[in-house]
Amino acid sequence: MPRAPPADGPGVSRAGRHRTSRHHHHYHHHQRDLPSGRPSPGAAAMEETVALASLSLTHVYYDPDDPLSLVCAYLALVPQSLCVVYATLVLATREAEVALLLAGQLACEALNFALKRLIKEERPRRIHGKGYGMPSSHAQFVAFWSVSLALFLLLRHRPLTSSSSSRASRSRRGANGSATVVSNGHRGAVGLRDYDLHRPWSVVERIAVSLAAAGVAAAVAWSRIYLDYHTTRQVLVGTAAGVVSALGWFAATAVLRRSGWLAWAIDTPLARALRVRDLAVEEDMCQAGWEKWEEKRRAAAAAAGGAAAVNADGPKAKTG
Repeated sequence: MPRAPPADGPGVSRAGRHRTSRHHHHYHHHQRDLPSGRPSPGAAAMEETVALASLSLTHVYYDPDDPLSLVCAYLALVPQSLCVVYATLVLATREAEVALLLAGQLACEALNFALKRLIKEERPRRIHGKGYGMPSSHAQFVAFWSVSLALFLLLRHRPLTSSSSSRASRSRRGANGSATVVSNGHRGAVGLRDYDLHRPWSVVERIAVSLAAAGVAAAVAWSRIYLDYHTTRQVLVGTAAGVVSALGWFAATAVLRRSGWLAWAIDTPLARALRVRDLAVEEDMCQAGWEKWEEKRRAAAAAAGGAAAVNADGPKAKTG
């Protein structure tokens, strides 16, 4: 009677069993080579196989024969990438608005954690994912992010045009339509066309960015269905939860601003020690930084030109 093949143990594949048997044969061969016949170091570890676990936070199952499945696997990493972006912006800018958005995102994740354990609906049977599937955490995460970004860009963000109030006290218009920047006693002509190239986003551009974010969120949500991690209903519920959470958080932060609690929090000793600021609402960070750099660069060029003129006139004054 033929002997039945040994059953695979938990967490051990056929390839793993083959490697184990090969190592076992190598162990016996190596044991015969030892003069005393004693087992080699680590022999006990070779005879045992340990079930390994994967870090599910970044572990995605996909069909290697399907290119679209690979794209969906990369889309599954968008929430993790956004968390890196959040942390980078908070540390680099110290903006209160970015910190509030990150706090709302974490609160949305906590809500998803609670809803999954309250509803307790399983994932599709084909998938190897752990935990409950209702609602989809990926869909809820990107829905909150995209809606919050759109609300900020379209309703809250009111950047000053080219920082006109600060530059008006430091510059004057020339007859040829140029601005003369004054810094450290030196003047340098700055063409208005240079500022136009680096103006804050227009309403049309902000709408375009909001639609692009919504497109990314829709792609991530759809990828969860394509990879069979969630059913369509689980993704739709997750998306709805993310949208409602974003609207609620935007309203809550608006109350914080109107009531003065945010201004009070920013003025606390801890916030001042951490250099927290609240400029993103009225200032385009890229535009403001570029203008400061441009003024400094042109002032330095004007100073260098003035010094060169003084050096050129010096010998003539001596000879005269």
